Amino acid sequence: MQWSAVASDIGPLLLVATGTGLVSVVFHARPAVREKALGALGARLGSVPVQAPPGSARLTEPIRQFAAYFAGELRAFALELDWSLTSGFNREVLRELASGVPYGSVVGYGELAGRVGQPGAAQAVGVAMGSNPLPVVVPCHRVVESGGGLGGFGGGLETKRQLLALEGVLPQPLF
Repeated sequence: MQWSAVASDIGPLLLVATGTGLVSVVFHARPAVREKALGALGARLGSVPVQAPPGSARLTEPIRQFAAYFAGELRAFALELDWSLTSGFNREVLRELASGVPYGSVVGYGELAGRVGQPGAAQAVGVAMGSNPLPVVVPCHRVVESGGGLGGFGGGLETKRQLLALEGVLPQPLF
């Protein structure tokens, strides 16, 4: 596994890739957060990720696509993903989210539960969103409450607002 920290409009992001594909995206990846996340990934996947050398084949394309997304030039990520950090219902929900909720749109927790054949599982969808190892690429920021509220977000509600504003769902902040 290799990692790289990249700057973004929502703060530093930690991108981690395996030979299979992008496996993890971590928000607010300042050194302390980054070290904690890398340790946890090492424990879960059996080896500690190493910092990618410049021009790493594993991370060049993810870094390019993230830059294009934040520049407003990319609406759909086209990356190989390593789904090994999720399974079962959570994986099913995240895959539906990745393929079925396009840029600039939102979906309710209950509606997403219905799409995977579990119409009463809105809270379980919330748990799946909270465990999403690939935020932004698997766009959990696009999942909102049915009454119009933002709902929760592992990266913080301000980060969710910024991502939805970038995609034109919410107005850009005045300040």
